[in-house]
Amino acid sequence: MHSERRKIIKDMLHSKPFVSLNELVELFPDVSSMTIRRDIDYFEQQGEAIKVRGGARSMKFITTSMEEEFPSRMQKNIPAKEALAKKAIELLETGRSIFLDSGTTMMKMASLLPEDRLTITTTGPNIAIELLNKKQTLVNLVGGMLNRDNISVSGTQALRFLEDINIDIAFIVPSGADAQTGLTCGNYSECELKKMIVEKARKIIVLLDTSKLDKSLPYTFCALENISAIITNGTLPRDIEELAVKHDVQIIRA
Repeated sequence: MHSERRKIIKDMLHSKPFVSLNELVELFPDVSSMTIRRDIDYFEQQGEAIKVRGGARSMKFITTSMEEEFPSRMQKNIPAKEALAKKAIELLETGRSIFLDSGTTMMKMASLLPEDRLTITTTGPNIAIELLNKKQTLVNLVGGMLNRDNISVSGTQALRFLEDINIDIAFIVPSGADAQTGLTCGNYSECELKKMIVEKARKIIVLLDTSKLDKSLPYTFCALENISAIITNGTLPRDIEELAVKHDVQIIRA
C-alpha cells in the first residue's frame, strides 16, 4: 500500500504543476495527514517536487524553461557579451567572495578572467570547468538539479548549499529587464535561487545587453532598485534610467 500510494502521488506530480495536501488527504482517507507530509518530503528528497505551503510543486513543470537552449544563445550577440564581460572584470575585487551567474555572458567573463586570487561560487558547471584554467582561483560549484537548456544548477539542494556561502559581489545576468517587472527569468526554480543570491550579496552587479530590455519573463527575482550597478552595451529606456538615478544605481557603459 505504501509503494502503491507513492506511485499514485508520483503520477500526479508528473501530470500537473501543483498537488495540494488536501486533495491527497481526501484521496487516501486511510492514512494520516502526517503520513502524506512524509510522502511529500520523500518526493522532495528524490528531486521530484518542492514542498510549499499547502502541498507540493512538481519539479517537472518548475524546471521547464521559456528560454532558448544554451548552444543557440552562445552564438548570439558575441561582441556585446565580450564588452559586458570585460567591463565587469574591472569591478572584481581580490580577496572578496564572488558569485558568477550561469549563462553565455558569464561563460565569456569566466574565459576572460585574469590570473588572480579570487574565490568564486557559480551555478554553472561549464563555468566552473572554465575557471579551473585560472590556477590561483578557488572555485565553489553549487550542487543540485541541472537544467539542460541553460546549463545551470538550481532546486532545493542548491538553495541549501548557498545557505552556508557568504557573497560579497554577485554578477547576475537576467533573461529580461523591465522597469515595472524588474529582472526576470523563465524558470521558477532558477528564480528562487537568484532571489537567494540577491538577498545574500553585499553588491549586485547586473550585466544587461540591449536584447534583454523591455522583455518580461514570468518570474521576477529582483527589483531594479535593489541592485548596485548595471553594465550595459547601449542606451537604457528612460524609465529604467530614471529608476537607476532615483535609487543610486550606477550605470556603466560597456
